Amino acid sequence: MTSTDTRPTTLDAAQVRTWLEQPDGPRVLDVRTPGEFAAAHIPGSYNVPLDLVTEHRRKLAEQIDEDVVLVCRSGARATRAGEALSSTGLPHLHVLDGGVQAWEAAGGDLVRGDGTWDLERQVRLVAGGIVLTGVLASTVLPAAKWVSAGIGAGLTGAALTDTCAMGMMLSRLPHNRRHSPELEDVLAQLRG
Repeated sequence: MTSTDTRPTTLDAAQVRTWLEQPDGPRVLDVRTPGEFAAAHIPGSYNVPLDLVTEHRRKLAEQIDEDVVLVCRSGARATRAGEALSSTGLPHLHVLDGGVQAWEAAGGDLVRGDGTWDLERQVRLVAGGIVLTGVLASTVLPAAKWVSAGIGAGLTGAALTDTCAMGMMLSRLPHNRRHSPELEDVLAQLRG
């Protein structure tokens, strides 16, 4: 399943499961937050959060000489990580289509632990809380409705661009960075 093109290819959960059963299976890099990774991850995967990938792509690429499958919750962050790593010329990049959600739906095993909610769930909680507060506050202060409108506009933009500023901000909170790997530790794991 190797590729000579440096752009990441997309694989479904069944393809990745079959490939991982092979002796020359790929390395799986999970680009979710450390908290999400601690909650549930594919056995044998390495946690390399997206911000670490984008900031240190060249150093990471120097340590990777085999096929890599990038994983996140749904595939969006893994795709961004793939684009960042492919910009270094790194070949053999693959993205798990549908991410951990698709993996679990296809019957794939997950290592479960104590972690935080998925980032998407955190975004729904914060956005919903702000919208609800804005609507309730607008019964007393009519201008407060614009807070809810701003969140709605932000969520629409997030859907259209497949990025989420609120999610990126939430990923930097301490409870999402708990167990955050240091670059040197990630590089040592990749070398080993």
